[in-house]
Amino acid sequence: MAYKSLLTVVTDSEQSQSALAQMVALANAQDAHAEALCLGVDRSQAGYYYAGANALVLQETLSRANADAEELLTHTQEYLGKSGIRWSAESGVAQIADIGRHVAHRARFSDLVVLPQPYGKDRSAEAEPIVEAAMFEGHAPILVTPDNTTPFERPGTIMIGWNESVEAMRAIRCALPFLTQADLVRIVVIDPPRHGPDRSDPGGLLSQMLARHGTKCEIDVLSKTMTRVSDILNRHAADSEANMIVMGAYGHSRFREAILGGATRNMLEQASVPVFLAH
Repeated sequence: MAYKSLLTVVTDSEQSQSALAQMVALANAQDAHAEALCLGVDRSQAGYYYAGANALVLQETLSRANADAEELLTHTQEYLGKSGIRWSAESGVAQIADIGRHVAHRARFSDLVVLPQPYGKDRSAEAEPIVEAAMFEGHAPILVTPDNTTPFERPGTIMIGWNESVEAMRAIRCALPFLTQADLVRIVVIDPPRHGPDRSDPGGLLSQMLARHGTKCEIDVLSKTMTRVSDILNRHAADSEANMIVMGAYGHSRFREAILGGATRNMLEQASVPVFLAH
C-alpha cells in the first residue's frame, strides 16, 4: 500500500518550497509520480473598478497572471528535474474566486495532495482556499508542511488526534500507508468520555485495528489543561518528538462551500510538524 499519485499546487515559489521538497521525498520513497500544478492567480476584484476601466485592467491582470504562471513553471521544472523522480508540471491561470474548481478537479485524481502551511507571515490570499478545495471539494487527503521542516521519506513517530469522530477515522484510513511504515504510532485521546462502551479502554479498538496492520501503537490519555485542543496536540507532538500528526478535518458550510472549522484552523496555524488531514 502506497501513494502513487502525488500533487502539489504552486502559486508562490518561496512559500511552496517545503511542499515541493516533501513531495519529492515521498515520491522517491514510494516510487510515486509527482505532479505540480503551477497557477498564476488573478487576485483582482473586477466589481470594484471605476466605469470604463474593466477591459483595460482585466487585460493587465491576466497578462501578469500568465507571466507569473510561466515563471512558477520554470522554477518548478528546474527543481523537479534535478530530483531523479518521475514528475510532471503544467501551468495555468485562475481567478482567485474560481481557484477552488481547478484545484478540486486535479485533487480528485490524486492519492495525496502536499501543500504548504496556509497561515503565517506573508501568506498569499489563495493558500487557504487551495487547502479547502483539495479536501472538501476534491475529497483528497492532504499533507500540510510548515516552513523549515525537514522532509521525511518515512515518518518514524506519528501522532493521531483521536476523538472517535467520523472525520478522524477517515483520516486514519487514508493515512494507513504512513501508519504501517512508522516505528511508533501514538494515539492521543484528550478527556475521554466517562460513559459509553470505550470508557474503560479509550483508543483500544483503534489500537487493535492498527496492530492488525503490523503497527506498533501506544495510547496517550491527556487532560484538557489548555483551552484549545490544537495547543495540547502541538505541545504533545513536540514532547513526544512526533514527525507527523494525523487528524480529521472539520468544516462548516456557510458563506462559502467549505470553511475550515476553528479546531482545524488553529491546528494549521500553530503546527510545527507536517499535519495529515482528511474530511
